[in-house]
Amino acid sequence: MDHVQAGALDGVRVLEFSQVVSAAIAGVTLSDMGADIVKVEPPGGETYRNNGAIVPNEGQRFQTLNRGKRSLIVDLHRPEGRALIHRIVPGFDVVITNYRPGVPERLEIDYATLASLHPALIYAQISGFGLGGPMGERGGSDIVASAYAGLIAGNGKLDEFGAPDLVGCGPISDYLSGFAIVGGICAALYRRALSGHGEEIQSSLLQSALILEDSAVMRHPPTDAVTRDPMMEEIRELRARGASYAEILEVRERWRSRRAAQRMYYRGYQAKDGAIVLGALTTATRAAARRVLGVEDEPTADPEFDVLDPENAARVAEWKVRVRELIRSRTVAEWLRDFEAGGVPAAPVQLPEELSDDPQVVVLDMGVELDHAVTGPQRVVGPALRTRHSTTAARAPSPPLGAHTDEVLAEAGLTDEEIAALRERAVIA
Repeated sequence: MDHVQAGALDGVRVLEFSQVVSAAIAGVTLSDMGADIVKVEPPGGETYRNNGAIVPNEGQRFQTLNRGKRSLIVDLHRPEGRALIHRIVPGFDVVITNYRPGVPERLEIDYATLASLHPALIYAQISGFGLGGPMGERGGSDIVASAYAGLIAGNGKLDEFGAPDLVGCGPISDYLSGFAIVGGICAALYRRALSGHGEEIQSSLLQSALILEDSAVMRHPPTDAVTRDPMMEEIRELRARGASYAEILEVRERWRSRRAAQRMYYRGYQAKDGAIVLGALTTATRAAARRVLGVEDEPTADPEFDVLDPENAARVAEWKVRVRELIRSRTVAEWLRDFEAGGVPAAPVQLPEELSDDPQVVVLDMGVELDHAVTGPQRVVGPALRTRHSTTAARAPSPPLGAHTDEVLAEAGLTDEEIAALRERAVIA
């Protein structure tokens, strides 16, 4: 693969057994840092290639999650396919997989098997619920793990039927797991450079979802006694009576809002011509928000104001109405101008489809122009990080199906005759 310029991981070779998101985004991120990523696909390609595809095998989502990689087609359900992987794996530094627990073992691409062939291998596996425990053998897509972990309920959204709705920002636990694995791989590469030892790394969507919720999952006896424990007792009674999911969320929100009077300035509002969010988290920025809004006499600004006192709930509700009405009276641009001048973090609420042409995105080259061999010119989201003394870059578009099979196998030492024989027997494509 042609590299734009040397990256920090130049020379690192990664064999990726991925489907859908979590391991795929890990591969993209490693590629952005210079690693050579070879994605192993089954005959016909990963099923996500045709998810919402306008052009066969080249779905837009697949392309974003697999840019910068090479595609190798191997039928792992055949003994010859598994033997082929065993032959080439010593030429790689890292293996990544997010296959369902038990599948790597059946396909003989599990850590124990591959490490016996390549002791210095770094092996990274992402699962739904972790390897072990009562849920360990279950498959876990983002929505399943997010529901189990409380992330969907914590988001508090309902669909039109009152049922749980998805977290609106996409498969966030998938992405976080992928980024976590990247950090683990980089650490393992450093350790191996010092000791020569390989490593096995594990992450799960459940663990990532728990990290995202942090203090909501945390047990803290002083706080639990005041809020969590009575809230959970009320929710247990509701469940025993067969209450709806919406009723349970309403109770949770009521209890949590008693501790969130300060969130008047850390939330979204409807303005005259659109929506705006305030991000005032500190005492200083909340005070600045009050000054801009002209509500400096608000009772919650008093350090002695007890947000847990039920008698204050009505007063807080009144002030929330006042702030909503104030912001509704002016345009987004007017508020942004005044909040910026006043030192208050704020932003317009934009649609993701607007961001490719956003001035901030364009000026900082957060979007990257590529030319795909099948679908042509495209603008993709660039790397999630930048470095001063090496290059991070979206180095290439996603690979056409099986485009690099011969190339990768030749690099592993297979002759043209061997490659032709494997193709004749449909082991590769």
